[in-house]
Amino acid sequence: MPGSASIGTLVAEASSSFSTLLHGEIELAKLEIKSSVKNAGTGAGMFAAAAVLVVFSLIFGLIALAEGLVALHLWRWVAYLIVFALLILLAGLFGFLGFRKVKRVKAPQQTIDTTKSTVVALRQATSHQPNHRA
Repeated sequence: MPGSASIGTLVAEASSSFSTLLHGEIELAKLEIKSSVKNAGTGAGMFAAAAVLVVFSLIFGLIALAEGLVALHLWRWVAYLIVFALLILLAGLFGFLGFRKVKRVKAPQQTIDTTKSTVVALRQATSHQPNHRA
């Protein structure tokens, strides 16, 4: 047939069209999320500032706790040692809980498996195509 394109030409055109479409979708996604990312960054900065202020506030709160123990007729060094021990216990508890959570982290096995099967299927599909040239 004089006007029909070969399979190789059609596959090349489809590949080119898919590539153009994919690049267009990526650019559209970039434009759509640009302002969302900016807002998320600003929000994260605000949360960081709040966290810093909370840490500074905790220092004063811990000093007040120790001085409260002094007011209960404990020696000053004992009161501060009790607050120190409390902080060490809390740090140990949080460290232990964090370690347990991190141990539960697993690779996204289902995603890995489906990606591998997709790659295999694409390789099989392209290896079965005859290489026709016009």
